[in-house]
Formats: sequence, structure tokens, C-alpha cells
Amino acid sequence: MANSFGDQFLKAGLVNKTRLNEAQKSKNKQQKQKNKQKIETVDEAAVAARQAAADKAARDRELNRQQKDEAERKAIHAQIRQLVELNRLPRDGGEVGYNFQDDTAIKKIFVAQEIHDKLVRGLLAIVRFDGGYAVIPSVVAEKIMLRDASCIVSNATTRLESGEDDPYADYKVPDDLMW
Repeated sequence: MANSFGDQFLKAGLVNKTRLNEAQKSKNKQQKQKNKQKIETVDEAAVAARQAAADKAARDRELNRQQKDEAERKAIHAQIRQLVELNRLPRDGGEVGYNFQDDTAIKKIFVAQEIHDKLVRGLLAIVRFDGGYAVIPSVVAEKIMLRDASCIVSNATTRLESGEDDPYADYKVPDDLMW
């Protein structure tokens, strides 16, 4: 029972010794090649798995960064909303028009005379809020500007600071003219 098929065929006279040796060498050669290919395949699979894990980790990091940025943006927006809601001044019954520039368009809101005077002096500012505009104290506007400067539409203090080198600074032009 311990005899291999090759030994049994040799005893039976079906093959000679040289053919048996050739067959055994061929079998050993095939086995070695099979083992080499198996090792390489395992390495390729491991490399592919590591690469896939690294790609997934990079995608996950990018997704986490985007989610963190979005959460931070929402938190800033909520802070701005809260600041405006708590500090906005009522514009009900406004009879005086105040003109200001929003990007490239000139806009006009109607406010009370007292609010108009404070807007002109830079004590109040105008911000975008809920598809419209809100009037808030300039101190609050500075806090909002630290979070998101694009919300501030009109702030007389920023215009005065930016015009320090203005050659026409000596010529005062009233911006509350009624036509």
C-alpha cells in the first residue's frame, strides 16, 4: 500500500525507470511553479487589500473633513442668526429712506429719523438677514464681521476707516439729502 503508482507500474512492466524519473521531475517542477504562483498571488492580493484600505481611509478622512467644515459653517451661521435676532432694531413706522449699496445694487430701507442719524454716524450697521435686511448696532456688526464678513452690507465705520487717504475728506457731502 505504501508503493506509489509509479512503483506499481514499474513492477508491472508498464513503464521503464527513465520514464518514471522524467514523470517525477515533471511533477515536482509543476508543484514548484504552482507554489511560486500561489505566493505571488497572495502578495498581490495583500498589496491590493492594503491599497484599498489606504484609499478608503483617505476617502473617509476627506469626508470627515467636509462634514466638519459643514458643521462649522452651520454653527457660524447659527451664531450670526442669534446675534442678529437678539440685537436687531425695529424698523416699523420708518419714514426716512436710507440708501446703501449691496454688492452692485443700490438698496433703500425706510427707518425712523433717530435710526437714520445713527446709521449715518456709523453707530448702526445693516446686515443681510432672512432674505431682507436688519439694522443692528455696529458693535454687534463687528462680532458678525469676525465670523463672516459677507453678511455685513453697510457699515459707516468701515467706510470711514477705508477712506483715510481720501483727498476729498475735507469736503463733507451729506448723505441724507432729500430730493
